[in-house]
Formats: sequence, structure tokens, C-alpha cells
Amino acid sequence: MERPRPARAPYGRALLWAALALPALTADRLGLNEPRPLWQQLAGVAVLAVAAALCRRLPLVAFGLAAALSLTAAPALFTVSYGPALGVSALLLGLRAGRARPAVLCFAAVGCAGTARIVVVGVDPAPEWLVMTGTLLFGCVFPWLCGRYWRQSRELAEAGWLRAARLEDEARLAEERARLRERARIAQDMHDSLGHELSLIALRAGALQVAPGLAGEHRTAAADLRAAAADATDRLHRIIGVLREDDDEPVPLAPAGETLEQLVARAAESGLPVRWEPVGQGPVAEPGGVTERLLYRVVREALTNAARHAPGAAVTVAVTGRAAGAGRAAGTSVTVTNGRATGDGSRPSRGGTGLLGLRAAVTAIGGTFEAGPHKEGFRVRAYVPEQRTAVRPAGSARAPFTHARRRFAAGLGAAAGVGVVLVGAAFGWYAYAETHSVLEPVAYAKLRVGTPVAEVERVLPERDVNDPPDDRAPAPPEGADCRYYRASGELFVSVDHFRLCFDVGRLVAKDVVPGLGLSGEGREEYEEFAR
Repeated sequence: MERPRPARAPYGRALLWAALALPALTADRLGLNEPRPLWQQLAGVAVLAVAAALCRRLPLVAFGLAAALSLTAAPALFTVSYGPALGVSALLLGLRAGRARPAVLCFAAVGCAGTARIVVVGVDPAPEWLVMTGTLLFGCVFPWLCGRYWRQSRELAEAGWLRAARLEDEARLAEERARLRERARIAQDMHDSLGHELSLIALRAGALQVAPGLAGEHRTAAADLRAAAADATDRLHRIIGVLREDDDEPVPLAPAGETLEQLVARAAESGLPVRWEPVGQGPVAEPGGVTERLLYRVVREALTNAARHAPGAAVTVAVTGRAAGAGRAAGTSVTVTNGRATGDGSRPSRGGTGLLGLRAAVTAIGGTFEAGPHKEGFRVRAYVPEQRTAVRPAGSARAPFTHARRRFAAGLGAAAGVGVVLVGAAFGWYAYAETHSVLEPVAYAKLRVGTPVAEVERVLPERDVNDPPDDRAPAPPEGADCRYYRASGELFVSVDHFRLCFDVGRLVAKDVVPGLGLSGEGREEYEEFAR
């Protein structure tokens, strides 16, 4: 047995922690995040170390820690410092957690916590909530689904190898069982064929025994021949009964070699008082088909039993074809009826397996079988539906893997669709908010310090800027309420902003906050508007 290798686990977790801590330490210095105090960065790195240590045994807790760090750093959940840790922990959660419900509940809890935090401390709740939802889908749900798909693929591969080994064992057992079944089939076929032929020999010997003009010694020889044929049939029956594995096993369907009518005619030529009576005009069984082979065995067994147990009794074989109708399938029924025995040599039944095997064979394919006393004799009746070969779909063996792939594709597609809708909604809200917070430069130039607020608001847009560039603006007047407006409706670029400050119901200051990277000409133009 291979010994476990636990020594590699700490090194792997240490490497994982180093990879996750790198963006947390460098994002602020590269200007990708707002600067944070050193103690916050160190606390985040420590929490990531705990998450890396728990990612194998408690992946759900590790993901919760990464999500808590992201929510603490940004209400919208999206942050460069902890975004990689969030995605990696979600991937490991899908890879190592067997149940999906705890992960789904955790995602819902993160969404609810992010929503509450946005409502409490968010600057612009609507776009921040859309960003948080998109991050939750693309940064958490997608990696989690990929991890689950990876895990399912490995489990299916392992199950496939186990199944292949089991199939090899089953194939060996099936081969051995098939060998035994073939021996039993040959023995059963010998019993049916030779038993029927010995019964006919006994009938011929009985007819020879009572033939007129036969010498006494010849009559005795014919009687001995008849008794020997009957004894041979009994011994054959007992031997085959020992060889059969299961009395309820369906009788094998070897080719009969002759039709039902030919079988009845040959029995009549041997001295059995049998009559063939086709009934009705419906279609009979297809020659050489499964239905005819099974009916052939039913008739042969019935004729053999009639010759053994009811010598001299009249036998009737009636065959009826039934066409397909409402609620019923096409098929063929056969009825073999014999009267009371009139000759000597009737042999009591030993409870053989012939009729039991026929019953199992007929009922196994949806037919009906009846055998029992009828009036003064015995009747065997069987109905066999028309058999059609069923074709198994070629791809049924890959059904579990196909089902797992479809489930993964459906989940991934649903998440992608929701994510696309949310991203589109976020972009639409961003475009709406930015274009409806634009103060035209001409209107800004007309504003004068000291103008009442009511007059100023007539030319202001319906919205002000939600994320003002106050870090680039000059110090506002003490006690004033300042509002920021965009100088242009361009999207995804840095533009100039106008700042208007109000106090005691009047405009007390107006300033131009230049955008990042604007040329001197742009600033001078707006400064001239300010004068």
C-alpha cells in the first residue's frame, strides 16, 4: 500500500499563500487601489494565510475569509488586492466540496452582506450593486462551477476505470455462465427432441403390438420395445432435470427445423390421433421467427405429454392468429387439447419441468400460458405476441458523463447570461449617470458668485457627480456645500469637472477641477469661462 505524502501539503499551501499575498501587497503601491494603512495590508495578508491553511479541509471557510476581505476593502466586492484570492478560493471550493447547497448559501450570504454594506456606506448604490453582483458571478460562481466540473470529470474518470475492471470480471463470469448455460441448453434440446421421438417410437410400437396376424413372440417384443422407449424417456427426463440450473429459466429457442403443421402431421403418421385445426383468418406467426419457435416447443411438449400420459386420447391442435388492434399487439395463440386416455400404458406425471420452462419462456416476452385439466382430459394454451428486435441507442453507455456535462453547461450558461445582463445594466447606468451630470461650459461661464441657489439650479443638470475628484480640487470654503459636475459627456476618459459651492442659499465659489492628462489649453479655456 502506498504511504501518504503529507510533507508536500504545507509547501503547497505556502506557495498558494505567497501567490495570493503578492497582489495584496503590491496593488496599493502600483496605484491600482486606494492607498491603505500598513496595518490593514498586514492584517489582510494574515487572513489570507489562514485561508490558505484551511483551503483543503475547510474550503467553504477559506472562501468566506476571502469574501470578507474583499467586502472590507470595497463594498462592491471588486478589488485588485483580493480578487485573485476570491477566485482561487471559489475554484478550490468547487473542486474539494462535494455538496453544492452550502456553497450556494454562502454565495447568497456574500451577496446579502455586500448589498447591506453598499446601502450603508456606498456612494452610488445602484452601479455598485451591479458591480458587486457581476463580481460575485464572474469572480465566484464561474470559478466554483469550473471546480465542480473538474471534480466531476476526475470522479467520472475514476468511476470509468473501476467500471472497466468490474466489466472484465463480469465478462469472465458471464463467459463461464454462458458455457454452463450452453451445456444446459444442449441437454434441454436433447430432452425435447429425443423425448418427443421416443414417444413417437412408443406409439409405433403400440400400434405394432395390436396389429392383426402378428405372432405372439413378436407382440411380446413390440410390448417390450414400447416399455423400453417409455423407460428411456423417463430416465432422460430425470437426467436433464439434474442438469438444468433453474427450473424457472426460459427454455432456449433453437431453430425448430419444421413448421407446426409438419410437426402435427408427423405425429399423426406415428399413430397419435391428432388433428390440426387452424382457426380464423388473422396472420399467423412469421416462419422461422421467435414466435413460431416458441409455439413449436409448446406444441411439441404438449404432444409428448399426451402420448405419454393419455395414450389413445384424441388430440386437437388449434392455432389462431390475432391482428393488432386498439390497445393490443399482434400475436399468435395455440391450444392443444386431449381427451381421456383410452389405451393402456398411461404413465403418471412426475412433476417435470417442461411445462414450467415453457411458462417462464412465454411470460418472459409478454405472453400468457395456461396448462391444466380440461373436462375429461388436459389442455395447454399459450399466446405469444409478435416479437420485434429492440435496438439499444449507441450512446447510452455515456449517459452519466453526458448528463454531467449538460448540467455543467446549463449552470455555466445561466450564470453567463445573468452576468451579461448585469454588466449591460451596469454599463447602461454608468452611461446614464455620466451623461446626465454634465454642466455645459457656456452655462458654467454665465454663473456668478453670489447668485441665489434657486437661480443657479435652473441651469444645473438633474444629477451631480457621485464620485467627485475632490483629491484634485482646491480646498473648499469653510462650511460650504460643494457639488461637482462634468464638463463633457465623454465616457471612459478623464474629463474636467466644475465645482460649485453654496452657503446660506447663495453661490459662494466656483472652480474648475482639471482632468488627468489634460493639456494647458483646456485649462485656460475653462479658466476664461470662470472669469
